[in-house]
Amino acid sequence: MDRYPASKGFSLIELIVVVAIVSVLLMVAYPRYQASVDRAETTALLSNIQQLRIALDRYYEDKGRYPDSLQRLVDDRYLRALPVDPVTGRSDTWILVTANAEQGSGIVDVRSGAHGSNAGGVPYRDLEP
Repeated sequence: MDRYPASKGFSLIELIVVVAIVSVLLMVAYPRYQASVDRAETTALLSNIQQLRIALDRYYEDKGRYPDSLQRLVDDRYLRALPVDPVTGRSDTWILVTANAEQGSGIVDVRSGAHGSNAGGVPYRDLEP
């Protein structure tokens, strides 16, 4: 009879090899995952900017003037709620572009208030849909 019967568990070497393989796979996959998250944020940002611009244009078409605040778009039901800037995670960081003398008064455009730039090197505030 064997004094030490065959173990039904894993040896330390087998566990170390498995952990090393999983670590290598994670190191390869994480940068791709992070890049896809960055692309998704940029896409959502561009969509939200486009949504705000459409609401501003419709407001102007209906009222003959631009709104004095983004909240006015919600109050007058041009938007259900102010879109969130996905980079900052807030809806109060939009940069408001006001009208010049020819356009009257009010908000004519919006830009992202996020600092930094996207994966392509374009500053968030300069992104155009």
